[in-house]
Amino acid sequence: MLLKLQQIIVKPGQQMLLKDVSWQQLENILEEMGERRAARISYSHGWLEIMVPLPEHEKDKEIFGELVRILLDKLQIDFEPFGSTTLKNELMRQAVEPDTSFYIQNQAAVIGKNRIDLTIDPPPDLAIEVDITSRTKFDNYEILGVPELWRYTKQGLEISLLQQGKYIKSQSSPNFPNIPIIELVNEYVQQCLSIGRSQAMRNFRNWVNNNL
Repeated sequence: MLLKLQQIIVKPGQQMLLKDVSWQQLENILEEMGERRAARISYSHGWLEIMVPLPEHEKDKEIFGELVRILLDKLQIDFEPFGSTTLKNELMRQAVEPDTSFYIQNQAAVIGKNRIDLTIDPPPDLAIEVDITSRTKFDNYEILGVPELWRYTKQGLEISLLQQGKYIKSQSSPNFPNIPIIELVNEYVQQCLSIGRSQAMRNFRNWVNNNL
């Protein structure tokens, strides 16, 4: 007897790992899960992880999106935000859903698109993951060729840049040159926790207006 996806319950902060999942099964699962859902997926060579974030993870994700938008707007850089859209490439047998993502250099290539197919579309220029809960570490982003990956953990922000097919850690972001991104992000995420998001974002806008 086959189990239906709605019979499976994954609690917030937990994940489920499935093996030998075909690409067609992945597509069916994504369709059944729908667009509006709490769960995130990560797929690599037949392994599928379904993870349900904690509520605080969702709050942090929104904070990151707002920080990046404020910077891009101030710098008058055109961009297309794609949130946690599914990035997938059937030929590479890879799929992943970042917490948020942005097309910056490649924004013109995805204007008007609602879905991304990395067999024909470029990957986002920046993907962001908020790692509050432990999760399986597939190297999806590396294989899919995402040039810049931010991971926020309890230790703070890590920036990884793709060089010759492998990620290397960096202290700076090529999308925001000459801006101390790691220090800024760590400071204003902490401010959100201590004084609230509204005041922290006002403070961040003030910093941006005074320094950029």
